[in-house]
Amino acid sequence: MLKYMLRRLLDLIPTLFLVMVIVFIITRLIPGDPASTMLGPQASVEEVAKLRRSLGLDQPLLTQFLDYLRGLLRLDLGTSFAYRKPVIDLILERLPNTLILAAFALVVSLFLGVSSGLISAVKRDTAVDYFFTVISLVGVSIPVFWLGLMLVLLFSVTLGWLPATGMGDLRNGFSSYFSHLILPGLTLATIPMANFSRITRSSMLDVLNQNYIKTAKAKGVSSFGIVVKHGFKNAGTPILTVLGMQLSSMLSGAVLTETIYSWPGMGRLIVDAINRRDFIVVQGTVLFLALLYVLINLLVDLLYKVVNPRVSLENGGNDV
Repeated sequence: MLKYMLRRLLDLIPTLFLVMVIVFIITRLIPGDPASTMLGPQASVEEVAKLRRSLGLDQPLLTQFLDYLRGLLRLDLGTSFAYRKPVIDLILERLPNTLILAAFALVVSLFLGVSSGLISAVKRDTAVDYFFTVISLVGVSIPVFWLGLMLVLLFSVTLGWLPATGMGDLRNGFSSYFSHLILPGLTLATIPMANFSRITRSSMLDVLNQNYIKTAKAKGVSSFGIVVKHGFKNAGTPILTVLGMQLSSMLSGAVLTETIYSWPGMGRLIVDAINRRDFIVVQGTVLFLALLYVLINLLVDLLYKVVNPRVSLENGGNDV
């Protein structure tokens, strides 16, 4: 396992380098100039040129890229044009907010998705199964931005039950903080919840058709014991794989959700940086999220080995 971990960690280098190059090129293709955006339309040409020189934007792109690369080798993500703060400080300020949102969405999606998948598998080919299957298909297909706007329209504007935007403050009480978390959490949890439901149903149907399940039924084991103790225990490995993928997607794909609800997380930081043409922040946050993504997938692979010792990591996850 140690050899596998070292190989995967070495694989991070070309992956992150490729991400860095792509993001660097894309940010330079975005129309607009950071200096002009920061100074505003009233700034003179001389003022804009002076600011460009101070930011190093007058240098050739290759020189800017090499300077950025040298900074990364020193573990320096650069300094924000707009905030005038190190990018790593901005990331560490916003990361806890994104983790809170992602953790809440993950718990909701796991509970509702796995529960509905179990029920759907047990009630196969019944009205209940069809209902949850349709719900999961809708959940996978529904656009996140549309769902977010509809939830705000229903629960905030029409009913007035929940706040529409913001994160809330624990100093105002946990209920106030939690109420701000519900709508963005549900929005972010919708697609993962549908995926968990589909994977759980499929895995459980495979397990419930195995001979040892039929033997347990013949011995008079209760339905609850068959489903939970024997069935779900052996069907949980695919769910673990999906768990890692969905958590990574939540951390890296919360841009729309955080923008809709003005949630001050990593996604909102990226959007604000794009609007301000703050290339350094965009590059640093995307690179940091890419690192989180691959590390989470590595952790899931290792947990996969712990849950199912028969899996050989060295052979690409095949059973030995």
